[in-house]
Formats: sequence, C-alpha cells, structure tokens
Amino acid sequence: MTPQQKITVIGGGLAGSEAAWYLANQGIPVQLIEMRPLVQTPIHQSGDFAELVCSNSLGGESLDTAAGLLKAELKVLGSLVIEAAERYRIPAGKALAVDRQGFAAYITEKLGQHPLITVERREVRTLEGLDGLILIATGPLTSNSLAQTIQGLTGEAGLYFFDAAAPIVERESLDESFMYWKSRYLEEAGDYLNVPLNKDEYEGFWRELVNAEVVPIASHDQLLLFQGCMPVEEIARRGIDTLRFGPFRPVGLEVSGKRPWAVLQLRKEDHEGRLLNLVGCQTRLKWGEQVRVFRTLPGFAQAEFVRYGVMHRNTYINSPKLLDSYLRLKGHDQVLFAGQITGVEGYIESAACGLWAGLNLARLYRQQQLKSMPVETMLGSLINYITDPTRTDFQPMNANFGLLPDLEQKVRGKKERKLAKAQLALEKVKFFAKSLNI
Repeated sequence: MTPQQKITVIGGGLAGSEAAWYLANQGIPVQLIEMRPLVQTPIHQSGDFAELVCSNSLGGESLDTAAGLLKAELKVLGSLVIEAAERYRIPAGKALAVDRQGFAAYITEKLGQHPLITVERREVRTLEGLDGLILIATGPLTSNSLAQTIQGLTGEAGLYFFDAAAPIVERESLDESFMYWKSRYLEEAGDYLNVPLNKDEYEGFWRELVNAEVVPIASHDQLLLFQGCMPVEEIARRGIDTLRFGPFRPVGLEVSGKRPWAVLQLRKEDHEGRLLNLVGCQTRLKWGEQVRVFRTLPGFAQAEFVRYGVMHRNTYINSPKLLDSYLRLKGHDQVLFAGQITGVEGYIESAACGLWAGLNLARLYRQQQLKSMPVETMLGSLINYITDPTRTDFQPMNANFGLLPDLEQKVRGKKERKLAKAQLALEKVKFFAKSLNI
C-alpha cells in the first residue's frame, strides 16, 4: 500500500462518516462516496451525511445504560458523531437527543472541508475500478445494484428485516390543554410533552389502531420485524394492554400523585420544540390512516403531520460467517464492512462500528499489526457478537450489558454491577486509545 493511494469509503451515513473522519485525522487520504441526493432512499430526506431518519434520540447518557457507556467510549476515541451530538443536543430528559438538521449539516461540513477527504456524489453499483482498501458502509438501505454486487461477493442471499419510523407533528397544531410537560420519574416539569389517556380514551384509540389499514409488503418478502423498532400497531395486536405496559406506560408520569391509565409521550424534534416526535409510535399504517387514528387522541383533533411514519426494508449481511473480528470480508481482505449492514442496530452502534473499521483501515493502510478491542468494552463486546463464527441464528443487535463478560468479583445490585462494568470498560478503552496515540 503506497501513501499516494486512497482508501475508499462507500456510504456517508454514521458509520461511513465516522470511519472517514478517523482516517483523515490520521493523515490518510480518503475517497468518500455517497449516492444521495442524486439517488435517494425511501426514507432519507436530504443529501447530508449522517442523516438521522427514524428518531432524533441517540439514547441514554448514564453510564449504567449501554448506550451511555458506548457514547463515553466513543468520546475517548475521538468520535465525530459524539462531537456533533453534544453541539446540537436538545432537551430530552436523560437521553441525548439532537436537532437532526443541525447535527447532519455539521458533520457534512466537517467532512467536506477536511483537506484529506474527497467527496464524490454517485451511486456505486460495482466494486470494479476501486483499487486498494474499500469500506462498504452503505447502511440498511443499500441500493439494489450494490446489494447484488455484495451477494455475488459473499456468495449468499442478503438477509433483511423491516424497520419503522414514527410520525412527527407540528406543536402549534396540538391543543396542549390536554397535556403536560414532564420527564419520567422526575417531579418537576421535564422535556417530554405527555398526553394522558383515561381507560375509555385508551381503549378507543387501541380499537382504531388495530383495525386500521397498513401498507402491504411485497409478496415475496416475509415480515421480519426488529424488536427494538416494532410498529405500534403490531405491539397493540398482541393484546389490549401491551401498549400500556410498553411505549404508553404511565409509570413515573404521575401528576399530583395520580397515575393516568396510559400516556403517549412527545419528544422535541428540533431545538425550538416546534416539531414533536410521537415516541414509540413507529408505524406502517397508511398515511391517511395515521391522520385518522392519531387524531382520536386528546388534543390531536387538528394535528398537522410534517412527516408520516414509514416502514422500510433493511439489508444486513451474515457477519458471523462472513467477517473477521476486524470487519474484513473473509477471502477478500481488502474489503471491509461497517454500520448497520453488519447487523449492529442503532445510531450509536452504527457510528461505533464505523470508528472500529476506521481504526483497522488505518493500520492496514500502514501495514501495521491489527489490534483487538477488549471484550470488556461495550464496543469490543458488540464487535465480538457480530463476528462470532459460532453464532448460527444471527439477528440485529443493540449494545447491551448482556454482551459484556462477568466481573471477576461479584458486585451486589443491578445498577452497581453495570456501573462497575462501565468503569472497567472505560479503563480498558482509555488504555487502548493511549496505545494508538489517540
């Protein structure tokens, strides 16, 4: 590998952006290719890098949450995604939510202005003509032509699951006299607008929801749903109380000591709070049905929808069989994969996977010995999960404490054990970063 050659990163999502940023900051030239906005996906709305499509929340920040620990690890490793998220955060209780337009625009500007990153806007249909190291980080909405190329390269039919996004409404179109601001378990007014429902209101909404028309899927596709992003109507069909014990649970949202029968929460979509996301209401209802059903909620009679909920097919590869622990395609050591196409699920997980790919690409470029991320870290355990060759029933996976190995010494208390694991993980990742001069 000569210093004049570039590494090619295909895909400008969270993973591709993170990998390109790490490489460029290591003094390595990068060719970053993104098909948007010339070729759009069914769900993206812009041509910005790292556009968030399903939600503007990046999950919890506390170290006793898997998402919080993974964010802390990424910050140690110099993550661009974390830098952008902290700059464009908006109030969301204990979660890190962002102004998605500002977040994506910031990352787009940073990557576009870096002297070692060459941005190309075109669809990659084949890997022919791309020399040197290649990172495929095209995400779950990989174009059909490139997906066929990947299938030919791996010798396998693509895997997939269906994912869904929630509707977004204009705040001023709601009647807030039926609602109140409060974060779960906090006494004072919080960052979520809550819509309390009594028993009759909830059951009326439930009946409309389970009987509403949904968008059909292609006849040749089986409806495989990712549990972490289950459509609200599918949850409701499992029983009349499933929403009340799921996304509509009222626990911690009491007012004057009184707990509602059920509660729909709305989260700010932008910093000013002019747009609100219906938390937990990702759906594949037909657009007209979304308006009809959600307008039955208290205060929603005149609700204006600026984005409807949608469902889309996500593609991912059989990573345990196809990738090594450095994310290289077995039998094709010049080709790496990163992001949701590898089967990691979630924004931060995708970014983390991209950063790990960037670390490995830099060492491959310089012909240095590859290093393994400690499995005691959340990033290391996640990569270990998706590349474990003994795994035969592979499904997309979020970061979670169940992936981390047990502590050598027992710690009493669930939260205390998580915090102890988090402390060990941060010690490990800081030592790892120091060994790479990060």
